[in-house]
Amino acid sequence: MKSLFKVTLLATTMALALGATQAMAEDTAKATTDTTATAPAAPAATAPAAAEPAKFKSDDEQAAYALGASLGRYMDNSLKEQEKLGIKLDKDQLIAGVQDAFASKSKLSDADIEKTLQTFEARVKASAQQKMEADAKANEDKGDKFRADFAKEKGVKKTESGLLYQVDKPGTGNAPKDSDTVVVNYKGTLTDGTEFDNSYTRGEPLSFRLDGVIPGWTEGLKHVKKGGKIKLVIPPALAYGKTGVPGIPANSTLVFEVELLDIKPAPKADAKDATKPADAADATKAE
Repeated sequence: MKSLFKVTLLATTMALALGATQAMAEDTAKATTDTTATAPAAPAATAPAAAEPAKFKSDDEQAAYALGASLGRYMDNSLKEQEKLGIKLDKDQLIAGVQDAFASKSKLSDADIEKTLQTFEARVKASAQQKMEADAKANEDKGDKFRADFAKEKGVKKTESGLLYQVDKPGTGNAPKDSDTVVVNYKGTLTDGTEFDNSYTRGEPLSFRLDGVIPGWTEGLKHVKKGGKIKLVIPPALAYGKTGVPGIPANSTLVFEVELLDIKPAPKADAKDATKPADAADATKAE
């Protein structure tokens, strides 16, 4: 769906047309498959021979077919995404438009086509916006309920910012500071259990400066020490907020299980720089 809104009007027109042709072919194939599925199995001796590989008269002919098939698959996926927005295009009319265009007898003028597609594009964008807002509200509601339920579990604590955490193993030594580099293993999921990141499966811990990640991590990891394990339930405001990122929808509450493997203090000069205000000389230069 995201890629659909980035294509130009001309590209949208081409993709829609080619997608319709592919959809017609798929419908025909599906009908054939359904009919075959209900027929009694033929004896082995009379089983039909395997279909021969497609043959083309030239490389150009095969390339043209491959291009059409590739664009058709892309547009078929786009049409399915549009149906999720409540927009269902009439495949018969799509096919008729393709055939009429190739026969140079389109029922619409170029101006009519452009105006219609502009209106259609606006509908798609409006529907997508409505769906995103509805999904964001649903995510917010689910997150609120999840956090309320989690807060009742044994050992769960809530900070002033709204962060919830549950220490499984406290660890030893000192808690990390903003300027420290920490090394962690972790698993991240949405409230429904959908996993979006996992350093364990990658087989490689993550190393980062504590003040260089989302606020929920910066605050949460200060409640555990080296060797410790903690569960963080992070509200959207301390994660990716109302925008989200790929794999994490807008207004998502995030659940992390984190193991703090190591803490590497920043060099003294870096730690000092991290705590002082902007350099006065730089500020003077800016003026």
